[in-house]
Order: sequence, then C-alpha cells, then structure tokens
Amino acid sequence: MLKITNLSKSFGTHILFDEANFTINPGERIGLVGRNGHGKTTLLKILTKQDYPDAGEIHIPKHYRIGYLEQHLEFTQKTLVEEGCLGLPENKKDEQWLVEKTLFGLGFSKEDLQKSPQDFSGGFQIRLNLAKLLVSEPNLLLLDEPTNYLDIVSIRWLISFLRSWPDEILLITHDRSFMDQVVTHIVGIHREKIRKMEGSTEKYYEQIAQEEEIHEKTRLNEEKKRKKTEVFISKFRAKARQAGLVQSRIKMLEKQNTLDKLDEIASLNFSFTTDPLHAKVLLQGTNLAFSYHEKPPYLFEKLTFTVHKHDRICIIGKNGKGKSTLLKILSQDLKPQQGTIKTHPSVKIGYFGQTNIQRLDKHKTVYEEILSSDSKCTPQRAYDIAGLMMFEDELTRKKISVLSGGEKSRVLLGKLLVAPSHLLLLDEPTSHLDMESCDALIDAIQRFDGAVLLVTHDEAILREVANRFIIFKNDQVFQFEGTYQQFLSEIGWENDIIPDANRNQSKQPTLSKKELRQQKAAKQLKHTQHLKPIQEKIKKIENQIETLEQESHTITEELVIASQNQDTGTIIKHGKRNREILESLTFFYDELDVVTKLYEKEKEKLSAES
Repeated sequence: MLKITNLSKSFGTHILFDEANFTINPGERIGLVGRNGHGKTTLLKILTKQDYPDAGEIHIPKHYRIGYLEQHLEFTQKTLVEEGCLGLPENKKDEQWLVEKTLFGLGFSKEDLQKSPQDFSGGFQIRLNLAKLLVSEPNLLLLDEPTNYLDIVSIRWLISFLRSWPDEILLITHDRSFMDQVVTHIVGIHREKIRKMEGSTEKYYEQIAQEEEIHEKTRLNEEKKRKKTEVFISKFRAKARQAGLVQSRIKMLEKQNTLDKLDEIASLNFSFTTDPLHAKVLLQGTNLAFSYHEKPPYLFEKLTFTVHKHDRICIIGKNGKGKSTLLKILSQDLKPQQGTIKTHPSVKIGYFGQTNIQRLDKHKTVYEEILSSDSKCTPQRAYDIAGLMMFEDELTRKKISVLSGGEKSRVLLGKLLVAPSHLLLLDEPTSHLDMESCDALIDAIQRFDGAVLLVTHDEAILREVANRFIIFKNDQVFQFEGTYQQFLSEIGWENDIIPDANRNQSKQPTLSKKELRQQKAAKQLKHTQHLKPIQEKIKKIENQIETLEQESHTITEELVIASQNQDTGTIIKHGKRNREILESLTFFYDELDVVTKLYEKEKEKLSAES
C-alpha cells in the first residue's frame, strides 16, 4: 500500500494541490483526472522523485517498485526485440515470448522484431518504451497519456492488458472511454484539493457538480438571510426596547461563517461557425488512390464516398494506413494518383492537421497568429477567440516559439474558429486536450451546422459523434453505414480481445469457412439487389441537384457582370431562371429526403433479417 500524507505543491503563487491525503491499495487501478495545468503530471513526477513536494510525505513500502513511462528515446540494442528484453525482470530474463507478445499487441509485426529501434518513427519508439515498462512488472504502473501514439486496435489491446494487471495502476489520459474501461477508482485534482472516489469518471464529475451546486445554493441562501439580519439591525439599533434582540443578531452574524463564491474555472469554449449553404452534397471522392512513391503499391485505392451537409464521418484504423493522408488529400495539401474529388463550388473547408503545428509562425504572438487566419478578422474578434482558447490578457502576447504542444494545438483550433466553414477536416484534435476540453469539442462538433470528417482513436467520440465511417482494415479501405457499436458487432477489429457485450452469445451451428463465405456472399447479393434501385434513384437525384447548383453558381457570376454593365435584359432573364432553379432544387431536396429515409428503413430491415 502506497500512502500520501498532507502533500502540497505550488509554483510561486500558483497552488497545484494543498494537504492532499489518499492511499493506493493493493490491486487498485486509479484514474488521475483534472484540468491541464492543475498538477496531474507533477504528482507523477513527485512519485518518481523527478520533483519534490513543498510539504507532506509519501510512504512507499520496502521493495515496492514504481514503473513510469519514459518519453526520452535512448536505445542501446541492435534489434527491437533485444531492446524490449531489457525491460524483463531478473527472474524472467529468458522469457522473450513475453516481450514479443507485448510488442505484437502494441502494433509491431513479426518482421519488425529484428529491425533496429532507430528505424522506427517517434510514435513507435514510444510504444517500445511502453512495452519495456509493461514487461518489467512494477508494483505500481504510472502511465501518462499512454494512448497518444497508439492506434485504435492497440488501444483496445492495452485496455484488455491493463484490466488483467495484478498490481496497482495510476493512469492519466484524456480518453474518457479508455479510462473508464480500465480503472476501479478516480483520484481528482480540483480547486487545489485531491480526493479519491470509487467508480468511473462520470460518477466523479457528477459528484463534483452536485456538491458545487449545493455550495452555491447554500451560499445564496445564507447571503439572503444575512441581508435580512443586517436590515433588522439597521432598523432597530436605535430603539432601546429592541436592544437585546439587536445585540443577539449582531453576535449571530459575527459567529456565522460566510461561504465564498466559487471562482470560475477557465475552460475551452468551442463554437464552429458556418455561412448559409443550400446544398445537400458538399464533397464527392471517386476511386481515390494514393502512394507516396507516386506509383503502386498504393497506400489505399478504390475509395469512393460522398459527404452530405450534416454528416459526421469518422475515419478509423491502424496507424500508417492512410487516415491522415486522406484528410491531406481532401484539404488539397496532396493530390491523389488516381480518382477525382468534386467539391461544391461554395464550400469552405476548415482543416486541423497534426503537422499544421509546424506551419505556425514561431515569431508571431498568439493574438497575431489568430488575427492572420482571415482577412476579415477584426482585432477584437482575434482577442475574443484567443480568450475562448484560454489565452487571456498577457497570454495573448506569448510567442508561438515558447508554447507547449498542447498550447499550439489550442492556437490551431482557435484559427479554425475565425473563418466560417461548411466542412471540417479534423485529425486527432483531442490529443493535447484534457477531458473537460474534449467534452467541449464533442459538443461543438454535434452543434456544428455542417459536415465533419474526423480521424480519432477515441471510442467515446466514435460512439457519440459518428453516423458513418471510413474504415482502414486489412490493407483495404471501405465505408460503413451505421454506429460504432454496429461496426463492432457486425465486423469488429482483427484479433480483438475485448469481447463485445452486444454480440449474440447464443450457440450457432458450426459452419466451415467455405460455407461461411457462401452464406456471407448470398446475404450481400440479396442486400445489393434489393437496395440497388433505391441507390440508383438517390444517385440520380444527387446528380440533378449538382447540375442545378452548378448552373445557379454560373448564373450568379453572370448576374454580377450584368449588374455592373447595367444589362437589364440579362438581369431579368437570369433572375427568372434562378427562381426556376430554386423551385426545382426545393422539389429535388424534398424528394431526396424521402428516398434517403426509405433507403435507411429498408437497410435496417435487411440488417435485422440477417
């Protein structure tokens, strides 16, 4: 059992936590939560003696080993597997299979085992450090954002691994779904205090919210009573007959404790803006293929999809398969080797990419970088958005060069809020956010009156946001219509060791692989034949809408010229045609809505039958 007693830590006048007391009991898996900058990582550094408290003690049992995920990348062995074996405890130095099993779970292949650690990207080198830590079998496992460099398949493997961990864990992660699937308790840093609670993050935050609501109601009630008492004292102070009552009220006020109003805690406030756009289809990708070598083999190929106005499309799969590359292609940072991308002529795209941090001007301040995002951005608007991103007052004057990775991500998100967008392309936007900020971002995405394509490994986002998916799996890329739970139930991830609670557990007759293939092919044929006429109808309507919208765009440009030339005849002619187009578009939009609903209904019926 590890025991923390009266622990305090501050930096100057900024108090992180004060007189903290809690224990980590045998077998407990604890999630450490709190806003960025409130002391989570500092607490881990104190536990590993990389930092020291201002006061208090940490009681660590004799021979109790603490393992911490190192971020520095220094390797001494020639091969990946040899480096991994350095993590094995003395009594298991010959059990190389444990290292290999862990490396495979974290996304390395059999071919990778004999490669040099220096051959891998920084993200995979962090995975190697994680593997060394996991096989070292410490008594207390300290993990600070272990999912940052993992893909969704490796994250699900790690969840299963940590669930079966026999000793103690202290975990920091912005991924609420990951934390809730692993931990047994929550330790929260909130308003300079640390408290421990059994259960999930949801239970913890509900308890905090409830207590603060009670505090505020009590404070207002006491303030109301105090004012009444003060009025009574003021009214009857000069009257001799009421002197006793007045004195008792004065003494009562002196003894009464006054509750302070809780300080407002700064939090991100996202709100993506958009301009009116009367279009159902924003973007179409047809037979897209891409290779960084400008020739086959392709990173992905034969990818076709359509983005409608209110789509929430999540792009998921293992790292290195092309998810971020696809967003770069859609943002026109890259060009596909094959295929075409048609974008509605009036669509405005907002793009948040991980590599975009490098494009920030290190010589500019936060305010200057946000102001430069759009020529129409006013100084006040830039200051307002900087404030929304938690850069207020003197923080707006901080140079980009001195910002942390998380602060730079917030600047990028701020730049995205400046100009209105109809289509958001977001590549892992939650990587440097805390849980509260992730929740704010999810809420903003759900409220956005446009379409979103999002690369993420966060299963909470996949469950709450997505209505469609582009999936990279087994060297293929394909669309999936439905929820994330439906994907897990119907397809799932390869070698997934987290059982799906919603899958049908009843015993079915055992079929051979050939029979299963035949059965699956028959179902797919039935679905295709039944849905094909409806799909063709939808495609026909979408083409008609696209043609009319293109004509309307051309007419609008010609109307501007005619107006400048005072060409009354052309203005009347084009005005009449524009009204006809608007009527036709209204009819086709209504028809598309009806046919799309029919398609979804029939698809659900066929899915239920199968």
